[in-house]
Amino acid sequence: MKKCFLLLLAVFAALVLCAEPPKYVFLFIGDGMSTPQRMIADEFSRAKGGNQLIMNKLPMQATTRTCSASSLVTDSAAAATAIACGEKTNNGMLGVDTKGRRLESVAEVAKKNGYKIGIVTSITINHATPGGFYAHQKHRSMGYEIGLDLINSGFEYFGGGGLGKYADYKKSKNYRGNLYELAAQNGYTVVSTKEELLALRPGCGKVFARGADGQLPFEIDSDGTVATLAEFTRKGIELLDNPNGFFMMVEGGTIDSCGHANEAAGNLTEVLGLDKAVRVAMEFAERHPNETLIIVTGDHETGGMTMGFAGTGYNLYMDRLANQTCSRNEFVRRVRKAREAKPDLNYEDAKPMLEKAFGFKFSGKGPMVITAKEEAELKKAFTTSKNGKTRVRAAQLGKTASIIMSHKAGIGWTSGAHTALPVLTTSWGKGSENFTGFIENTDIAKKLKAVLSK
Repeated sequence: MKKCFLLLLAVFAALVLCAEPPKYVFLFIGDGMSTPQRMIADEFSRAKGGNQLIMNKLPMQATTRTCSASSLVTDSAAAATAIACGEKTNNGMLGVDTKGRRLESVAEVAKKNGYKIGIVTSITINHATPGGFYAHQKHRSMGYEIGLDLINSGFEYFGGGGLGKYADYKKSKNYRGNLYELAAQNGYTVVSTKEELLALRPGCGKVFARGADGQLPFEIDSDGTVATLAEFTRKGIELLDNPNGFFMMVEGGTIDSCGHANEAAGNLTEVLGLDKAVRVAMEFAERHPNETLIIVTGDHETGGMTMGFAGTGYNLYMDRLANQTCSRNEFVRRVRKAREAKPDLNYEDAKPMLEKAFGFKFSGKGPMVITAKEEAELKKAFTTSKNGKTRVRAAQLGKTASIIMSHKAGIGWTSGAHTALPVLTTSWGKGSENFTGFIENTDIAKKLKAVLSK
């Protein structure tokens, strides 16, 4: 009898402790980030004398199923809808169910309950993942309409990438004008430089802060002139903090881009960039330990990334990836620029660019020396001939160089698209015990809505 009484008392105490919802909620989403992406970035950090990723140190863990209503392999729109709204929908659909009916996101629930809302991403702000928290459209390709939903959301802070080609998309049948101008007319302070972002102070009202017209620069290409994901997160905390608390979704959207490109060095640096943003949140949480919930997850895996490649046997060489100094996109840009300056650009001209960008060596000894087989692959990728004319293929050269770089590090890829691999969800803080076990991606929204509706 006494044991039953003590058990009931413990349950009652637990219910009392959980009755008060977290005041501050951070949801971090790595687009295309599953366990391999997290672990490769983690092992790279350790190999270079750094620390374990903070996202991998969060104590509560869950394996998370990612399928959509229409496919075992989800796209980002359906995955975002599941994580944001708590319901499976078809690939391509955003913030609506399979019948096209509007769904309510966790961010919208939080706003109704007095929280301020922030949405941050390294990709375009009207992309699928951020859009899942404020937009309701039948297809993710409706970038202009998603932008209109952003403006009408009333959310207090948008930061990161811009609206891309849809900023003034006159082809839309719903065209009403330039979206940045419409946002300003709707009460948003619109800023576009790092200096303007850092100058913002609490009380400035709603903010739409873009660091670029499209996505933010890749972390590996950053020169410090554009605010990083971590800096947008830090400013969001400063602007959103208030007595009623806030909900902030932060997406590492360009992890996915590097996954599609099978670019290991770019991928891990994007994961490290997201981890820096998580660290910013943890620093804030340390000042509010009993009021903060932090969740880190992925929407799906991209690329079929594996920690192991037949060519390196049982060995991984994460440190070799440090030889890459720019993104594949930047390398392609450089080759195209060189071709414009020299129309008869040849393979020998491209070698120094390969050395500078990827750390390859074409003579001597060492792990970064290009083998005869690898050089044959690079030469084949560099040009193609048709009707007696030779054409330089900068994009194909970049792709082949990225694959070679991955293989030298011991990393394999199975796809240039998404896979159905489950993702890892980790969490810390008030209510984090609810995010454990084997869960559906929809459970994240369902559990958050239940907490934030109290």
